[in-house]
Amino acid sequence: MAPDQNDRSAYDDGNVFARIIRGEIPCDKVAESAHSLAFRDIDPQTPTHVLVIPKGAYVSSDDFSAQASDAEIADFFRLLGQVARTLGAVEPGYRIVANHGADAHQEVPHFHMHIFAGTDLGRMIKPVEKQT
Repeated sequence: MAPDQNDRSAYDDGNVFARIIRGEIPCDKVAESAHSLAFRDIDPQTPTHVLVIPKGAYVSSDDFSAQASDAEIADFFRLLGQVARTLGAVEPGYRIVANHGADAHQEVPHFHMHIFAGTDLGRMIKPVEKQT
């Protein structure tokens, strides 16, 4: 059974993003604020691929929305928008994605959002075939 995404004891303090926040692993920092950090993905999936993470110990988007302070939530989304503007991604467009849990293939158990830009991103997901 997968760990409860809101169980505070389920947070792995040794995950790669926690280590980046502590300065144990370097990152290609794009921006930083009081509660959040943005850096380039080490394995970019698009020409522009930046991760935005809260500095607090949150496992998932559900955990973050339920447990983070209003200041942390506002700071996170303001930094995300600032980064998109700084990257020049607002026009012609960008995509933000947060994976949550096993079915979404969340790889790092620390809430984060991807900013994808720099190319035509196509459809977000394949349409589901209607069953008759």
